[in-house]
Amino acid sequence: RMTMARGVVALVLATASRALRPSVSVVRRSVVMSAETGSGTKLEAKPVANKKQERRRIMRSDDFLRSPSDFSESEKATVERKMLSEMKSSLLDSMRSSSYETTKGEGAGSVTFRLAKEYGMCWGAERSIELALAAAEKFKDKRKHITNELLHNPGVNAMLEENGIEFIEKTGDGGKRFDKVQAGDVVILPAFGATLAEMQHLEDVGVTTVDTTCPWVSKVWNVVDKQVAKDMTTIIHGKYAHEEAIATASYCKDYLMVKNMDEAEYVCRYILDPTPEGKEDLLKKFAKAMSPGFDPDVHLKKIGIANQTTMYKRETAAIGKLFEVTMMTKYGPEDVTDRYAAFDTICDATQERQDAITDMIEDPAVAELDFILVVGGFDSSNTAHLVEIPHDKGLSVFHINEADCVQPDNSVKHRLLDGSIVTTENWLPTDRPLKIGVTSGASTPDAYVEEALERIVLLKSSLAAAAAAA
Repeated sequence: RMTMARGVVALVLATASRALRPSVSVVRRSVVMSAETGSGTKLEAKPVANKKQERRRIMRSDDFLRSPSDFSESEKATVERKMLSEMKSSLLDSMRSSSYETTKGEGAGSVTFRLAKEYGMCWGAERSIELALAAAEKFKDKRKHITNELLHNPGVNAMLEENGIEFIEKTGDGGKRFDKVQAGDVVILPAFGATLAEMQHLEDVGVTTVDTTCPWVSKVWNVVDKQVAKDMTTIIHGKYAHEEAIATASYCKDYLMVKNMDEAEYVCRYILDPTPEGKEDLLKKFAKAMSPGFDPDVHLKKIGIANQTTMYKRETAAIGKLFEVTMMTKYGPEDVTDRYAAFDTICDATQERQDAITDMIEDPAVAELDFILVVGGFDSSNTAHLVEIPHDKGLSVFHINEADCVQPDNSVKHRLLDGSIVTTENWLPTDRPLKIGVTSGASTPDAYVEEALERIVLLKSSLAAAAAAA
């Protein structure tokens, strides 16, 4: 009978899934972004006297589009229809307009979802999608490329591919297949931005560039420009392999990236107590996270703080304060304004989502929740921080990147904080109602969250029916 029950679950879920959301495609192909073999082009920026002026010179070109005003009203209307059909969620809109909570199903098969007060796709991410889709509409007859994932969301990137946008593959040697880009093509720059070397190369090739860089990322670059003008080394709070951090670093004169407070403390200890052995260790530890020719004895005398916009704001603030106190201790308070500079460049949307999940887990009612579900790309830094906050409080949390992570056999594929992807069996209880806290990353469309919640409702209902039949 148990075998029969499991068969009922699989059959009911598979059948019902096909009937879900007829206006939204729930089958999305994965996008291949990297090639295991082969060689690519490794771009190096051409030397210029002023990187800020070079970046702005390129952006002033008639072939460089970066605003909704660069597209016609009919093109924008078409994009709006696509956004409504592919991105929006009536379920989440209803929850937001009422109590941020809803219950689906009955009895042991019921599920209550409690939504964080701030969640999901931010204005910058939505703007990037709109610009990319507008490019697909405007340049239907041209070959279109994008230099990276537009956002760290598999559904969004698959949608772009379905709209005729080709992803420039990364190669195993650290390069990209820029050889596939030809004069007259259209190249889209993602929300994370692009390096100066990429912008120079695309201009040389003779393409039309559509820049979807998030304005908050551009704000960080403006901060870096000010630090360069003051001959400061930029300390970037970010991940050295993240596209945004790579782009930001390309506009610095000298830089060092620190991923977290531990790495920041390591650097500050060296500033206060430099030794030949310490220098050797620092250069080795940060070999992939520093500018060419970096010398800690030279380049850590005047520093400015910048950040990858999706990092945890409280940690960025703490790292900034640590470096400020370190420079004050090393050189005295009278010199600190000449040796240290910091600006708040954490994205508002990132902070609001972090605050909202913090509010959820600090509310005594969190004890009612079985677990917290976080929906967002597995490579999404801002989503990972939404997972980290409840995890650090000892709460059960599952990070999925799409509805297909929820399987008919009552297992779930999810990402752990260390980056590993695991499968948890016997995920949902079969004999009682369920309460789940819900949030989503800033690059996750509401429709994708709804698909995941609907999949859970179907699974819970099927499990309850199978348990009753057993």
